Amino acid sequence: MAKIKAFLNGFINTVFERLLTTDAINLVLGKKLGSDLVERLKTALLGAEVLVADAEMKQFGNPLVRKWLDSLRDAVYCAEDLLDTVLAKAATQKEESSSWWSPSFLVKRDREMVEKMEGVVRRIEDLGKQKDFLGLEKIPTGGSSWRTPSTSLVRGNVYGREDDKKALVKMLKDNNEHHLSVMAIVGIGGVDKTTLVQWLYNNEEEFMKGFDLKAWVCVLEKFEVVETTRNVIKQIHGSTCSLDDFDLLQNALKKELSNKKFFIVLDDVWSDDGDKWSDFMTPFQQNGNKGKSNGRAALIGRKIVKKCDGLPLAAETLGRLLRTKHDVEEWNKILMSHIWEFSVEKSKIIPALLISYFHLSPYLKRCFVSCALFPKDYEFKKDELILL
Repeated sequence: MAKIKAFLNGFINTVFERLLTTDAINLVLGKKLGSDLVERLKTALLGAEVLVADAEMKQFGNPLVRKWLDSLRDAVYCAEDLLDTVLAKAATQKEESSSWWSPSFLVKRDREMVEKMEGVVRRIEDLGKQKDFLGLEKIPTGGSSWRTPSTSLVRGNVYGREDDKKALVKMLKDNNEHHLSVMAIVGIGGVDKTTLVQWLYNNEEEFMKGFDLKAWVCVLEKFEVVETTRNVIKQIHGSTCSLDDFDLLQNALKKELSNKKFFIVLDDVWSDDGDKWSDFMTPFQQNGNKGKSNGRAALIGRKIVKKCDGLPLAAETLGRLLRTKHDVEEWNKILMSHIWEFSVEKSKIIPALLISYFHLSPYLKRCFVSCALFPKDYEFKKDELILL
């Protein structure tokens, strides 16, 4: 259901952008009909949108609400398709206006389009009118996060997590000899990941007194490197940070962390964007990283690097792939892949990149191939690419 809600929110924004091309819509539907239908469509979509959040929760105990959501999704898809058709037809009619197409033929096709658009608008309007019958309440959607940002403060006492507490402290102590250690606590919502770290942050005095600096930063679902870096500095200073330039921010953070032992908590992390995290981590890696590694895997990794033939892009691409594979045999398969023998001149692609492509999931391969149809330096429009 979250996908339906996300799609509806994104679609409304897309529709509003496209509805700005009123001349094109009026060309196909007629000025008065076009304007009326556009306004009705906007009103109907906005009316349905504020019901989605409540319907999302009530669908589990009410099959009629679930059916309502399915019908809404179908109607929105139809509206999207019709809008695409209208805009495409408008572009076509401009060319046909001076050709042999007869006006009567165009009028007939336009009338059919009006009837289809009228039908889908009426469907969405009728779905909105069912809110009282289904007991749906309006919950306005906003641009801010639906989650309250976390803090380092523990809400009440923590019970039943003694073993987890001990395990967490042990893992941190075991990694204590490294210059930089990064640990991730993952799990489904509601298992008290944040509460466990809050307890450690505030109550494990014997362990925490060994750190010169500590900071608690809530990231939320939209991870922004600049803003997160600024927030870390704020936490360390205990005051505001007026710097806006990313280079100045990183240098300021690096200076704060220099020759100090620090404990930084990033809570509520949702992003796994490798490029962003690589940029964010730069100030923390001033002393290098001597993390533990499997001896055999490190040896295979060096051989793979040699096969990359000095190309940073190839090494980085395979590095991203291999970091998710913990079995040494998986590393060895990549090292021994016959793709390394492919000729770049004949295949027109670097072997390392081709290897990474074959390790993509099936749906990502389809997406990759679809994007490859566009010419070099083509400027994508996000919403259009998603629709494709």
